[in-house]
Formats: sequence, C-alpha cells, structure tokens
Amino acid sequence: MEIAIISGKGGTGKSSISAAFATLDGNVVLADCDVDAANLFLLFNPSTEEEEVYVAGHKAVINYSLCTGCGYCIDFCRFDAISSNNDMVVVSEVSCDGCFLCSHVCPEKAIDMIPNNKSRMYSGSFRNGKMVFGRLAPGEENSGKLVNMVRNKARKISEENGLEIIILDGPPGIGCPVISTITGVDRVVIITEPTISGLLDLQRAVGVSRKFNLPVYIIVNKFDLNFSMTLEIEKWCRNNGLVSAGRLGFDERMVTSMVMGKSIIEFDDNLEISKGIRKIWNRILN
Repeated sequence: MEIAIISGKGGTGKSSISAAFATLDGNVVLADCDVDAANLFLLFNPSTEEEEVYVAGHKAVINYSLCTGCGYCIDFCRFDAISSNNDMVVVSEVSCDGCFLCSHVCPEKAIDMIPNNKSRMYSGSFRNGKMVFGRLAPGEENSGKLVNMVRNKARKISEENGLEIIILDGPPGIGCPVISTITGVDRVVIITEPTISGLLDLQRAVGVSRKFNLPVYIIVNKFDLNFSMTLEIEKWCRNNGLVSAGRLGFDERMVTSMVMGKSIIEFDDNLEISKGIRKIWNRILN
C-alpha cells in the first residue's frame, strides 16, 4: 500500500507527521519525495546502500575550436540563451533550456550538449525499515522525474523485502513533483493548518487529488491555535464529501523531538499527540 502525505503549502507539519507514521509499527519503506529540499534523511540518518545519478536535462556548451562565430544558432534559440559578445558566441547557462536545437542546426557541429548529472538518488536502511530519497542539485530542473525515480525504487525495495507499507513524504504545493508523488497511490493524506491560507491551499490540493480519483484523508494540524478556523475547514470538508482523519493539537515537543533526532512517537509514545497520530494512522489504513 502506497500512502502519499502532501500539503498545499509548506509549514503545516507534513514531514513531522510522515516521520511519526514511519515509526509507529513494524518496518516500512519511507520515500522522501520532496527532492528539491529533502530533509527526512537528517532525522533518520539512513545508511547509503545505493547511489544513482539523476540526469536533470542538458546544457549547451560551445566548442570554440570548431565555432566560427557565424551566429546561426542565435537566430534559432527561442530562450534567448545564446548571444554574441565581441564576435564570440556565448551561451547563458541560466537561460539554456537544454532543448538540443542549437546543436542540431549548428553548421560546424560546434555545440555539445552536456548532461546535468549532479543530482542523486539514495537508498538504504533506517531504524524502521528502508528509505529512499532524492537530492536535486541547486539550479537543476525536472524534479518530477526524480520523484518518479524515487517512487520506482521504493516499490522495488518493497517487493524485494516484503514490506507492505510505502510512505511517501511529498513536497508542498500542487506542482509537477506533487503530481508525480500522488499518481497511482492508494491513499492521499493532506495535512492542513487552521489559517485562511491553509484552507485555500487545502482546496487546491484536494482539487489535484480528485483529478486522479484518489481516496483523500484530511488532517488538521495545530488545530487548537485557531479553533474557529478549524471548524470552518472541517465544515468545508463535510460539504465536499471529504474524510476527516482527525485533528492534532499544537505541541512544542514535536520540535524538541526533531532536535533530538527522533520522531514524536520515538520521543514519547504516551503523549496525547502521539496517541492521536496512532488513531489517525489506524483510520487511514482501515
């Protein structure tokens, strides 16, 4: 079973709750799909058993031993990434989209397409099973493809090790990496917070999830910081036929546990918030 945990916005406590779910019972496969800013490896410190290169597109590089400075490529570049400087053709690495057109039209074959190969996918073991995560290098793109790579590896590890539960800690927002995270999963859990922006971003996340006809469960985190807004969110969920998995109150020990390198479950399983997380998890599974 694949369970994706997402949020329409950052700061809702999504990764903290994902970490708690991953340390409740038995071994799981935990996949950090927030490849632009992966952080669960900091908490769980997994071993690195495999490392794979991820090629995030290509960049054009001029071979000046062949280039005649004709500027033919400049006319074809639709990203304005190529210009002439003192009769020398120059490629802007920031603007280049890696479309390969310039390398195809160059009459001297003086443009090489160099792969962006600084991003990585890692897999290994952590104290509650297996873990997979990706790290997209700064400035590199196509993070949705790296998420897909992480998910495929998580499924393979699940099959090889007989681990039935795969927990996907998704990125915030509703963009391409989120879509890559939730496509084809068994459950989508959306974490929200009792603010106006929390509700609006929840609505967007629900809209994306429903495009894929996925079962959606809502958790209102830190509900007691704004109880009236919590009631408004829950009313909206009821009116739209959404399943409320439960509420979680604000607890400063969530932060304390993270500083100590533990999930809140590992920190103290008898806390009210820990018991609440366990109840919510059971509702999601059943």
